[in-house]
Amino acid sequence: MFRSIDRSKTLSRSLEGMSASLAKRRGLMPVLGVLLIIISFVVHLVSLAFPIPLLEIIWSITHHLGLILALIGLLLIEPLGR
Repeated sequence: MFRSIDRSKTLSRSLEGMSASLAKRRGLMPVLGVLLIIISFVVHLVSLAFPIPLLEIIWSITHHLGLILALIGLLLIEPLGR
């Protein structure tokens, strides 16, 4: 099962392409993560004024995705560097 994944040319090319594009833009992932956290802050402020359950779900998703994206981006800065 895993041999077909290891030998997949499509997966190999997509990983190489993603690695090359992230190496050119090393700070992109942390910046996107911080932007998601800022968006989650604004959504949270709005949800305090207008208690709608959907806003709480949006806040939770954007906040946690922002944290994960920023942390992974910070961890990948050094290995993708020159």
